Amino acid sequence: MLNEPMGRFFPSEYRVKWATQDWELRQMWALRQAVFCEEQGVFQGDDRDGVDAVATPIVAVACLGGIPDRVVGTVRIHQAEPGVWWGSRLAVDLDYRRQGNLGAALIRLAVCSAHARGCRTFLAQVQSRNVPLFRRLHWCSLEEITLHGRPHHLMQADLDWYPPCADGAAGLVATGRLAA
Repeated sequence: MLNEPMGRFFPSEYRVKWATQDWELRQMWALRQAVFCEEQGVFQGDDRDGVDAVATPIVAVACLGGIPDRVVGTVRIHQAEPGVWWGSRLAVDLDYRRQGNLGAALIRLAVCSAHARGCRTFLAQVQSRNVPLFRRLHWCSLEEITLHGRPHHLMQADLDWYPPCADGAAGLVATGRLAA
């Protein structure tokens, strides 16, 4: 029927890249606030910590007609010691979580970027509910842990599945397909 709503529109293309512009950083902070403070209640007020001062922030930007529109996902990476890198604060906007591969694309660029920068070991503390996604992406659980009062797994990426990507600022394109 012509008068019925067509449903919600979602972009078909997302650019996953290092956050390099002020607007990307502002929207990244707002997304982390929304996910980790408001939605999940992991942090009170703000989730920022000392890692942010040394981390490389990565964002997934929804594109409309090829033009960047808004940040809908994020993760950060940092080198804790020579060759040992960590990923943390993986978040995807609630409205975009069913868009197929945004989380996977953020993880891919995170690990590939670190690999290009000398990573020999890539680790993350993953919320237990997200462990199946990481296992599908060639990560193994090293141990179950509790972090912020919630069950997590300390996980390690299999770097053989993540070729080095030296140009994280250019990033990669993820397509938006509705996940099952």
